[in-house]
Formats: sequence, structure tokens, C-alpha cells
Amino acid sequence: MTFNTLLEEALESWEDVRAGVIAELENIPAEEFDFKPTDHVRTVREQAIHVLEVAMMMCGELCREDTDFKRAPWPDLLKMYAGNLYEAQTKNQLISLLQSQLEDALAKFRAAGELHMLQLVERFDGREGTRLAWLQHGIAQEMYHRGQLTLYARLLAIEPALTQKIKGPTQR
Repeated sequence: MTFNTLLEEALESWEDVRAGVIAELENIPAEEFDFKPTDHVRTVREQAIHVLEVAMMMCGELCREDTDFKRAPWPDLLKMYAGNLYEAQTKNQLISLLQSQLEDALAKFRAAGELHMLQLVERFDGREGTRLAWLQHGIAQEMYHRGQLTLYARLLAIEPALTQKIKGPTQR
């Protein structure tokens, strides 16, 4: 695949990561969505919700002219963009929202354009960076949570979706 812009390259990467998150969630039975390895971590369901709330906030802030990750404390900033996210609780609702949120976000980033994404903003740590670099940070964060979901699958004695994909249908 040939990319015409850095933004398109980043968005293609995000599509791949999100497809992986969705595949891992599809692989875990709905009755296991309240599973968590210890009392101090998120459940499968909470992992999906967290991926969504961060992605929604990221898109909302990065597509604004006045991006400001300090406009509100972190939990409040997430809620500002969450919309009806917290109403989604079932496996199917969360997977559907993961798909539709990505489609909406891709359209918004494309509408904002690459020049907008190359402008400097202040990051959470007070340092400057481009919106595009922050988008890459958000993609990496989502991949991190995909990894957690694969660990949850292993703890549930389920072969992760990515492992199944790599093995192919003949080696399962």
C-alpha cells in the first residue's frame, strides 16, 4: 500500500490496531466480559470502555483548533467526549461502538487534514509535540490494551485472536 500522507499512514495503523482490539474482544465469550485477573485491574468490559473513552477524547481534542489536554482533569476530560459510551455494556454494543467510533474518528481526522495534525500542541507533560505524534501515542496506548486483552484470554485458557491468525486455520 502506498500512502500519500503521514496522516494516512497513521490512520491505517490505527485501523489495524483497532481491528486487533475488536478481534480479541470477539474472541472472548460475552459471559467472561466481567473477568479481571485481580481486584486492582479493569475487567474485559472496562478495558473496551477505556479504549473507547481515550479514543473519543483523543479525536475530540486533536481535531479542535484549541487542543488542550489540560482543559479538565483527566477523568473529566474523558467524560467530556464520552457521549453515550457508558450506556454500552454488552459485548455486541461495545464492539459495534468500537467500529463506529473509529469510522467517525477517521473522517474527522481526514477533515482536519495533515497540516492541522502537524501543528504543535502542549502535551500532558507540558512539553510541545505535534498532534500527529499524539495520535501515534494514542494508537500505541490502544495496542497496549490489546496486549492486556490477549493476556486476559490466556488466563481464561483461550488462545488469543492474534495467535490464531498467525497460526492460520490448519494449525489450530
